[in-house]
Amino acid sequence: MIAGQGAAGFVALFAVVNLTLSLSTFRGEDPASRTAHELGVLWFSTTDGRSTSDTAFRLVHGGEVGPNPTAADIRAHFERASEGGTFLLDQVMIDRMQAVNGRIDSRVMPPGVYVGAHALGPDDPPMVWVTKWLAQYLLFPRHAYILVVPAQGEAIAFSASQEGKFTNPVGDRQQLTARLTPFNDTAYDFPSSGEALHEMTIVSRDPAMVADAPTRLEAARHNLEAQDAAYGLFAPNSNTVVGCILEGAGLMSPKTRSSTLLALRAPGMGATCP
Repeated sequence: MIAGQGAAGFVALFAVVNLTLSLSTFRGEDPASRTAHELGVLWFSTTDGRSTSDTAFRLVHGGEVGPNPTAADIRAHFERASEGGTFLLDQVMIDRMQAVNGRIDSRVMPPGVYVGAHALGPDDPPMVWVTKWLAQYLLFPRHAYILVVPAQGEAIAFSASQEGKFTNPVGDRQQLTARLTPFNDTAYDFPSSGEALHEMTIVSRDPAMVADAPTRLEAARHNLEAQDAAYGLFAPNSNTVVGCILEGAGLMSPKTRSSTLLALRAPGMGATCP
């Protein structure tokens, strides 16, 4: 009984610490508004590939961009949001971007290289209704990926994980691998019900770097496959790969990559590159 009480106390302490971190870091200048926004998105998130409702958009984003924004209105919104470096990209907004523009590209997001971070959770009921709340606030660690929005053409996402986590896995399911795909509903890191909130950080607006990013990411993907490294829970994992790519491109310093906060937020980010 004492062992059980101790284990329960440890879990409760872990949850309290993570809740405190979740509500106190990366909150922007208006943490109350940020939290209200998050709660609204999580409440209105949908499953089974269904689009979120007009009511959801009106309540979550209507005050900022209007109830019926154009592609230019949405891009202007993200131009302002990205000035602070980090902003939210959520399922409700993504659905409206696709409805207005047909795809995610530079007409609705400023060209640049972004790093996205989101909680990991299942997308299917009934568990998604529980885990999406727990993963957002009680499980502080995040999964990171790279998003490139070119000046011309569709946005692409670089996602790393276990081979077995991707659609149509090839070879060893435990191998650390990556995919470079259009940023749409089929992408591994596209906002979905279980992963409805993405914290996006713009790391480069340099037109030359943005234009060269797809080629460099494809080379990084091939290099990762050649390493034939096994996926690790804490390292090397998806965050390790993203961190190494950013450091190698000069977009993140070694000191930042190995910082304590990132080690908590994105376990594996500062680990030795595979």
